[in-house]
Amino acid sequence: MSVNLYDVAYDLEKAVRQSEEFTQLQQAYKEVNQDPEAGRIFQNFRDIQMQLQQKQMTGQEITEEEVQHAQKAAALAQQNAKIGKLLEVEQRMSSVIAELNKIIMKPLEELYGGLGM
Repeated sequence: MSVNLYDVAYDLEKAVRQSEEFTQLQQAYKEVNQDPEAGRIFQNFRDIQMQLQQKQMTGQEITEEEVQHAQKAAALAQQNAKIGKLLEVEQRMSSVIAELNKIIMKPLEELYGGLGM
């Protein structure tokens, strides 16, 4: 019996959307964005993160000044209770995604693990 992996993936997407973790993430994100100050701080924090990730992915060096700027933005974001909650819930969702990825990749790990790779 052949399984259509795309159908299973779409079912998984629906399950993620219906999960408690995702629902909590949506609510925390909504609360941050309903607060103009928290929304501005969070957007600035995310923009800085994205800029640094892009530099890293393209092999550009990240300066000490950029690191310090990012650390200040992160500290400011974490001082805001709504953003702190969002980051906490985001981390839980990220853990769920990482666990799902391990499960999905298990057949390949078993296959290649048997070859000494």
